[in-house]
Amino acid sequence: MKAIIATKYGPADVLELKEVAKPILKDNEVLIKIHAAAVTISDIMMLKGTPYITRFFTGLIRPRRAIQGSEFAGEIEAVGKNVKRFKKGDKVFGTNGADCGCYAEFVCIPEEDFLDIMPDNMSYKEAAPVCGALAAWNFLKDKANIQSGQKVLINGASGSMGTAAIQIARYFGAEVTGVCSTTNLELVKSLGADKVIDNTKEDFTKSGETYNIIFDVESKTSFSRCKGSLTQKGIYLRTFPGIAILLQMLWTSKIGSKKAKFSATGLLPVPKRLTFLKELKELIEAGKLKSVIDRSYLPEQIVEAYRYVETEGEVGNVVITLGDNIKN
Repeated sequence: MKAIIATKYGPADVLELKEVAKPILKDNEVLIKIHAAAVTISDIMMLKGTPYITRFFTGLIRPRRAIQGSEFAGEIEAVGKNVKRFKKGDKVFGTNGADCGCYAEFVCIPEEDFLDIMPDNMSYKEAAPVCGALAAWNFLKDKANIQSGQKVLINGASGSMGTAAIQIARYFGAEVTGVCSTTNLELVKSLGADKVIDNTKEDFTKSGETYNIIFDVESKTSFSRCKGSLTQKGIYLRTFPGIAILLQMLWTSKIGSKKAKFSATGLLPVPKRLTFLKELKELIEAGKLKSVIDRSYLPEQIVEAYRYVETEGEVGNVVITLGDNIKN
């Protein structure tokens, strides 16, 4: 089968499309024919092996798993004899996390891992980038306990997680302000933002407005910088780890009413993430949450896809398509 591999850490140029052996199905696994896979900042960070602490999960010297890609959508080709949850022909989506292996025509995944049946009203391309919406749900619902009537600002509103966060915040009845570049203002409005701020012309931290929740999807600001834009019991959410946010979490958990929070959604227990996914599926099936797809690439274009996502100019999600069903 064809697969996109990396035998060493580095930039997008280290990726190669090669012919490799098809995986061998174990008794507790399902064999999935991949139709679409997401290209995300997390995939790029795993390819580079940064932050270095993540190498304890991905491989100390080189990628532990050569085949790259962590988020996917596809169809079950075969099931192991001990599998109960799934059957051949099921359309599924999920993530293989740090185990990667999803930029390939086939992947084997244990049935107890993060895997579920796709909503009927989603295409493979729309279903593959599930983790952006999952992380947004975790941050807003679980970490911030978002409530109807609250004022929520989403910094980086036009990206993969931001486009999901707008729709989720709107679903909970919040007053949503989206921050993005000039060219994406109309998209952000169309997804449900009540107000939009052009980050090329205005710094939201200097506007005098205060918010119950500031969700910094891009992790381009800091708690210190945003503190004055939070209400008395406001919460600052940051998506990427770092010493500063971890220290601020510890400090604000003990002192003061304004809180800084971070969460590694991908490291949460699988049952908890599956609960989140079940809740998200209800929104998707009700037409209240949709994936925004910016660009779709073929496997041969993977280096181009990585470079595009690295520019942070994507609007919504970027995917690669594999197999026969690339139009879906």
